[in-house]
Amino acid sequence: MDAEFVKGIIDRALEQYPEVFVVDWSLSPDNDIQVVVDGDRGVDLETIIALSRALEHDPQMDRDREDFSISVSSPGADAPLKLPRQYAKHVGRELKVTLDEGEPLVGTLSRSDDQGIVLEWTTREPKPVGKGKHTVLHTQSIPYGDIRKACVVLKF
Repeated sequence: MDAEFVKGIIDRALEQYPEVFVVDWSLSPDNDIQVVVDGDRGVDLETIIALSRALEHDPQMDRDREDFSISVSSPGADAPLKLPRQYAKHVGRELKVTLDEGEPLVGTLSRSDDQGIVLEWTTREPKPVGKGKHTVLHTQSIPYGDIRKACVVLKF
């Protein structure tokens, strides 16, 4: 079993679910196929089960010819965001973004598009005149290429 063959079967199974996309997939030397999928509005258990069955019962997958195993899952809530398409569903949520250079940024994802994201956060800074501090809103546009890792901050 080779990677191109498996990729074709995964793509064919996903044609039925245009709102679902592959985040990551792998094929081990033992023919263990692991597929991680996400959706524009998340992905539910029924969809994961249906995708797993579609992959396993694809006419080109023949257990008599080669033994294999398939695992389909969604990324966990604490998994890093890997694809631009994943950011769109998290607009309005707090992210921790580690850039290629500098300190990690924690802020609210205010926008995402094909080029990158916009992160907003507030800090308390001294007033320019007089005593005390005031709240300052910071906004930073970050191209996807500058992001080393981005995770949703989970609040309990």
